[in-house]
Amino acid sequence: MSRKKDEIIYGAAYYAEYMPYERIDTDMQMMKRAGLNTIRIAESSWSTWEPADGVFDFTILHQVLDAAGTYDMKVIIGTPTYAVPCWLVKKYPDILALTHSGPSLYGHRQNMDITHPGYLFHAERIIRKLMEECASHPRVIGFQLDNETKSYDTAGPGVQKKFIEYLKKKFSTTDELNRAFGLTYWSNRINSWEDFPDVRGTINASLGGEFKKFQRLLVTEFLSWQASIVREYASEEQFITQNFDFAWTDHSVGLQPEVNQREAAKALTVAGVDIYHPSASHLTGAEISMGGAIGRSIKKAPYLVLETQAQGNPGWLPLPGQLRLQAYSHLAAGAHSVMYWHWHSIHHSFETYWKGILSHNLKENETYREVCRIGEEFARCGCLMNYAPDAKIAMLLNNDALTGLSYFPIGENLDYNTIMRWLFDALYRMNITCDFIYPEDILSLTERELQEKYKLILLPGLYSAEAAVTRKLDCYVKEGGHLISTFRTAVSNEYLEVYADSLPFGLTDCFGITYDQFTVPGRISLCSSVLPDGEACPVTDFMELLIPSGPETLTLAGYDYYAYQDYSAITFHPYGKGSAAYIGCYFSSEILETFLGMILKKMNMEIPCCRFPVICKTGTDKQGNTVVYVFNYSDSVQQFSLSEYLPAASFSASKAVSLFEEKETGLNEKIALYPWDVQIFFIS
Repeated sequence: MSRKKDEIIYGAAYYAEYMPYERIDTDMQMMKRAGLNTIRIAESSWSTWEPADGVFDFTILHQVLDAAGTYDMKVIIGTPTYAVPCWLVKKYPDILALTHSGPSLYGHRQNMDITHPGYLFHAERIIRKLMEECASHPRVIGFQLDNETKSYDTAGPGVQKKFIEYLKKKFSTTDELNRAFGLTYWSNRINSWEDFPDVRGTINASLGGEFKKFQRLLVTEFLSWQASIVREYASEEQFITQNFDFAWTDHSVGLQPEVNQREAAKALTVAGVDIYHPSASHLTGAEISMGGAIGRSIKKAPYLVLETQAQGNPGWLPLPGQLRLQAYSHLAAGAHSVMYWHWHSIHHSFETYWKGILSHNLKENETYREVCRIGEEFARCGCLMNYAPDAKIAMLLNNDALTGLSYFPIGENLDYNTIMRWLFDALYRMNITCDFIYPEDILSLTERELQEKYKLILLPGLYSAEAAVTRKLDCYVKEGGHLISTFRTAVSNEYLEVYADSLPFGLTDCFGITYDQFTVPGRISLCSSVLPDGEACPVTDFMELLIPSGPETLTLAGYDYYAYQDYSAITFHPYGKGSAAYIGCYFSSEILETFLGMILKKMNMEIPCCRFPVICKTGTDKQGNTVVYVFNYSDSVQQFSLSEYLPAASFSASKAVSLFEEKETGLNEKIALYPWDVQIFFIS
């Protein structure tokens, strides 16, 4: 069945097979009272559906599907291939991945070789059996392929054999491979394909980086293979998705290094993401905004939030109002769903204290009651499904650059995603919405098309950059675009070979600078007229010694150390019809906002007056109305007016209509936002 027009998908992962006792009807009744309309099931229970080789039991699956029919709940079915049953490992001991860290052991999930013929045979069989059982069920609206899929660093003999064949297609001879990767170093030359060594031991970043790229390709092929099977059973109205996740510390932090999500998503009809973030006093919304920007970039379209936290890990218990704030933050970023992991807390094993909507007593609680409030509002907010976020600037993401900075780290605390989030979070706090784009986006558009779509492109730590990409960016600025880059940009080519030329390669004219020396700063600070008198801004972790190419390059900040007084730290350069700024060192986020504000003004870009903790997001609905979300990410009352965020020249209307209060509000009228509150306005 198709979902109702303009209905927000609101739900949770549900595992009746995990429950300590049978309570499907009770759970469905509670979900309906809460306004949930969708459950996500089946992806975690291969050993339940197939308890022995070739023996299938879908009893619980049908109990849940029957209950979904009774209670008018929609269902997303996940293929159960990310956690293998023990009988399969006994049958094929080598099905467990051999990795850089050695052989995997049974017990954890996502520990198998996704290329193993035995795994693929049994994975296809369970997928087909599951599809035969449920694909035609009237409550099933879509399918999720696997779960947060990656290569799991599979690097066994079969994978390495495939890698050699991959290299043969890319490099016709070993001499060509040796030249491209610099394998002469330390006698690493490979003079015969038959002599190719175990790639896990390589010290060569080009070879190691290419293997990581190959592992990402394995994920793309695996998801495409699953999609082709599911598509045989799915109707045109049923979607196919995948729940892509992000780089992880103790929450979602940035670009996933193990998946080329743009390529992998070509097999999907809609992208899905799993977003987790700090909560309580640490909640800022930045991870939701970042994850949403990646989510909508994957297919350049609205996306599904297939997992986000309800109570979650200890320390994530939401304060009153926060769960609602988070839900609308997902919608403001362009999501068409909010789904919790998970409905109920689990009573055994690894994720016992990753709590769901219900605690272990499975009764109503404060989180459940806030879910009810959200559900009641979502039932009346279908109009928000037509919303698309507005973004006039974009940030360039690149897995090869991430790989490069992992092989050549520039500080213990300064990796690719840290640099990306440094820039992204500063813009977020300044209420400037940012899209993400990828090198293929740069190459597929003309300079004029790029300029028409985005006024500004940012390059966070773009260590690896193809010459074709830097040429396109150079022309983009000449034609009137604007560029901001951090340090460690355009250092190497796509094979992580450092350019034997002036850096940043291909962009020295554009930025009006070059450099050939960099260092880890000691007690060095920025010096700039932008900084208040007496305020020190220490440079930390990394600094490049920038050399301006001429008087037209403006030095916005320098270094206060005697040996480096002739070098620049931050520069601005008019170039052709556009301009480019280069940030050559790392320093505090607060000062970064100051310099970004100055740079954006020089680029004639409008900057909202309001700042974090008041966060505003703007988009357009299908009727052409402007939709404004206003969030208070703090525990104190905040005052704001719409005119502080909206550029007045863009709107002929003088009033806005509040979605929740259904009344008109003047653009200059002061409005109170209560702690962890959200307001939504329509301007026509």
